[in-house]
This record gives sequence, structure tokens and C-alpha cells, in this order.
Amino acid sequence: MNMVRLARFPLPVLALLAASPAMAAELDGRSLGFAWSLPFIGVLLSIALFPLFSPHVWEHHQGKIAAGWATLVILPMIFAKGFDVAGNALLHTALLEYIPFILLLLALFTTAGGILIAGNIHGSPAMNTLLLLIGAALASFIGTTGASMVMVRPVIRANDNRKHNVHVLVFFIFLVSNIGGSLTPLGDPPLFLGFLRGVDFFWTTSHLIGETLFVGGLVLAAFFAIDTYFYAKEDELLKRDPTPDKKVRLRGLVNVALIGVIIAAILFSASVKLGEYKFLGLTLRIEDTLRDAIFIIVTLVSLKATDAHYRDANGFSWGPIKEVAKLFAGIFITIIPVLAMLKAGRDGAFAPLVSLVTNADGTPNNAAYFWLAGALSSFLDNAPTYLVFFELAGGDPATLMTRGALTLAAISAGAVFMGANSYIGNAPNFMVYAIARDGGVKMPSFFGYMLWSGSILIPAFLIATFVFFR
Repeated sequence: MNMVRLARFPLPVLALLAASPAMAAELDGRSLGFAWSLPFIGVLLSIALFPLFSPHVWEHHQGKIAAGWATLVILPMIFAKGFDVAGNALLHTALLEYIPFILLLLALFTTAGGILIAGNIHGSPAMNTLLLLIGAALASFIGTTGASMVMVRPVIRANDNRKHNVHVLVFFIFLVSNIGGSLTPLGDPPLFLGFLRGVDFFWTTSHLIGETLFVGGLVLAAFFAIDTYFYAKEDELLKRDPTPDKKVRLRGLVNVALIGVIIAAILFSASVKLGEYKFLGLTLRIEDTLRDAIFIIVTLVSLKATDAHYRDANGFSWGPIKEVAKLFAGIFITIIPVLAMLKAGRDGAFAPLVSLVTNADGTPNNAAYFWLAGALSSFLDNAPTYLVFFELAGGDPATLMTRGALTLAAISAGAVFMGANSYIGNAPNFMVYAIARDGGVKMPSFFGYMLWSGSILIPAFLIATFVFFR
């Protein structure tokens, strides 16, 4: 099996990168108007709306749509700011952010897709709660996408004899596909972007553990109460489980070891200084290049060492990672001027947004950071949303991890937690929805799901605001 081809950058980018000399010019956000943010808004709205209103067009042309929006940034940037400025911005984004980001997702996606939980489990309230707890814990180590892929089919099989099982998959999305991924940069893409920007690997663990346990505990307790209620309403169907009883076994164990290698590579790159080298005018760290090379090696080893039957049983396909690679190529390019404007602070086009998240005395309004980052993450992609508010808060990781720790925690929690508010808030949400429907679960509609999230998650987030972010 060949390794999946990563997304192609739009043609103007390839030409620009190939021809760029050593460059040092930077894009000055103070000189940019709001119109420069329209391609970024366009690509995010495309991700949100095309799957709902024109799914056939989106399925076949999403890469072209993302490339079109990216081109609307690249060409004006070349003409307005010059070849050197545009080339430097694109090279920095490609080599220091996009490629490491996609390689990590690829490695986690491939290894997690080779881990199979075989056998049948009976979905009582206690067992379902345990499965969701295990999945949420896994999410911070193998990513929300990886944990969702590993756990969703066992959860569906455990409840395939129950008439009332929709809520189980809804809460699965809440906990496994979102909230559980908040404790390490491996868990959710926004946090890995923060790591690439300089946030320490274990900062997230130490500063979000309280919020994660609190919100996750509230949601899990609500699930147990609701599942107990519905379980009591079940009839004789519970005695006729359509899935034959088989001993539960964990297959593809080599991938568990490979995930350990991924974690070790990230910790290695964060703690060891091997020196730097120049490439097309950019300064790159040797340890980061080695880390990314290890991601590629892990991916290839997983493909070679894993029995193909395990991936088949998991319903593994390259579709999700191809989609993410294409869309994020467009996102990372279109967000370049947005981040530059945010860096300009009160001198940039987003000065009104600065006021929204700033108290009268000049201190950050952490509740506003939590809810604004979360509201956008509910319907747009939570990774670029995180970057927007990271830059809005100053963009300096050393300051944000110390004096601005509560602000960074609010941004991180909002981006990760509230990705659960809709099917399109986080990539695994819709994947779980599709797998569950394919498995016979009558999942709620887009707005039906939001009734669940509005009833369960919003009250939990309101309580968390008063406890942690006032």
C-alpha cells in the first residue's frame, strides 16, 4: 500500500516556492485592510456550508474550492507586497506550520487506523460510560480522530441490540471526538498548532486538567443518567443481541508502540537542541526536521507491519486525511494576512475584536476569549480559530504560558470543547456521524444534534465559565 499523497498546494504557490531566493521581508499587518480576510472567511464558510447545501459538489471539488480561495490571497499578495514578502510568508507557513501539522495527523491517523478492538461488548449504562471514559482518555494520546476511529465501532456493536442508542453516539462525539482531546498537543489540531508556536508540550496538561475533568465529568454524569433512563425503557430486544459473543481482543498492537514513538519524537524535538540550518532563507531546527522524518517513518512502518484485515475491519480509508490535507492547505494560506493583521493589534484592521476581549482596565476578558473562540469553533474549523485568538492575545508563547496562562487556557478550552457544538465543529464529528449512520444508528439531523449540544454542553460551559474564567 502506498502512503497517501498529501495535498497539493495551489499552482502559484509551487511556482513561488520553487523560484524564491533567500528572503527576510515580513508581511506588515498594519498596512492590510479587512478585505484581506475575506478569502479566509470564504474557505471556512465553504467548509461549513457546502456539505450541507451542495454535498455532491463539495465531495468532488473541495480541493479546487480551497485552492481558489488560496489563490485569492497569493496573487494579490504578490502584486501588492512584492515577490519577496509573499514568498517569505508562504515558505514560513509551509515549512514551519503546514507540513509538520499534516505529518503528525498522517502518522496518528495511520497508526490509530491499524488498532482494532475485536469482539462484542454489551452496552449497559455502566459499560457505555466506561467505553466513553476510555475513548476520552485515549483522545489526548492518539488524537480525537484516532480515538474516534478506534472506539466508534466497538461502541456501535455494544449497543446494536438497543432501540434507544442515538444518544450514545451523540455523547461519544461530545467526549471522545472533542473534550477528551484537550490534555496534550497530540489530542486536537489547535493544541498542536500551539505547540508549533512555542507552547510547551506539558503546559496544556497541567493548565487544562481541571477544566477537562470538570466539564468532562459533568457531561459523563449526564450521559450515565440519560443512558440509565433509556436502558430501563428497553424491551426484550436486549435479550437478542444480533452480534455474536466473542472475546474482546486488542489487535494491531504494533501501532500502540508506534504511537509511543510519535510521542517520544515530539518530546525529543521540544527538549533537545541540535542546531539550526538555512533553507531558502528560513532558519530551520535540526530536531524539528528529525521529528517530521520520524512521523513519515512511523507511517510507513505502520502500513507495512499492520495486517490489512485490521484496517478493513475498522473501515479504514484515506479519504478523511486527504480531505484534511487539501482543506488545511487552503486554510493555512488564507490565514496568513489574518494573522498579520492580528499581530498589529490596535493598529490593525481587527482593533474592534481586540476591544471585545479586553476589559476596561486593559486586562484580558478571559470569559470572552473562551466563548468567542468556542462560538467560532462550533461552526468553523477550530484549528485556525485557535490561531486567530492566540495572535489576538499577543502571540508570544512565553508570555501566554506565564502571565497570560488563564487567557491561553480559555482559548484552548474554547477551541477544543466547543468543537462539539455542531457536526462541523471538529473533523471527527462528521466522521462519527457517517460511520454511525452506516452502522444503522438513526443519527439526529444537523439541528437535531444541536438540540442535544444546546441542552447538555452549553449549561456545562456556562458553569465552567463561572468556575474557571471569570
